[in-house]
Amino acid sequence: MAEYTVPIGYADEKKDVNYGKVVEITYPSKTTGTDRKANIILPAGFSEEKKYPVLYLLHGIGGDHNEWIGGGAATVLYNMMAAGEAKDLIAVVPNVRARANDAANPEDIFSIEHFKAFDNFMNDLKNDLMPFINANYPVFTDRKHTAIAGLSMGGRETLNIGFHMYDTFGYIGAFTPAPGLFPYENFGVYEEGLFTEDTFKLPEGSDHFVMIVEGATDDVVKHHPRSYHEALVKNGTEHIFYTTEGGHEFKVWLHGLYNYVKKIF
Repeated sequence: MAEYTVPIGYADEKKDVNYGKVVEITYPSKTTGTDRKANIILPAGFSEEKKYPVLYLLHGIGGDHNEWIGGGAATVLYNMMAAGEAKDLIAVVPNVRARANDAANPEDIFSIEHFKAFDNFMNDLKNDLMPFINANYPVFTDRKHTAIAGLSMGGRETLNIGFHMYDTFGYIGAFTPAPGLFPYENFGVYEEGLFTEDTFKLPEGSDHFVMIVEGATDDVVKHHPRSYHEALVKNGTEHIFYTTEGGHEFKVWLHGLYNYVKKIF
């Protein structure tokens, strides 16, 4: 699709761009009974006197709050804001593994317990992280200024959270989303599914912006992004779906992030 491309050098650091600041925060979580960490990408020229839209950016199954940062998301966002391709925003990059032991790459990575920790993040986000961000950073709190996006397992949770909390999030972006939204044997473990194909939809007349991206050679999540797209088509939920060159990798995830952020707010 010609419309969904990226400019040359969009993910490269540039001498003439102010890259702002990425800060690590700690917030108390009643959901997990622990203090949890997140990274905050603050726009260049950040001011407490100004209000910003907010993007929650979710990592994959083995990662933590540092995965998107290590993959170059902050650079892409700063380049876009500097070029006027995106509005100044605050991006919150949390640890989506919502349990007491939330370390990356755990031994039980492909277990139901681990998958459920990701599903539990909806509670941590709603009851702990978002109230903390709203109280400590100058962000808008209405749906039109609140977005969520994620890669792989974080893409699955983005769709789970976005479709359940549609009054909170006006923009939903899933880049190579993992299986598990529908009943499926996921990594050798049977999951009942967070939706059925018939219940995976937004309310009729919804004006949400939804984007799903798949990698043309993705042999990890395979057909699942397309299956979510096909269910939305069947259910009449407006969305964007596109395929880009690459597999289950940041080449695809940053491509999706660029095209998603260009359209939101």
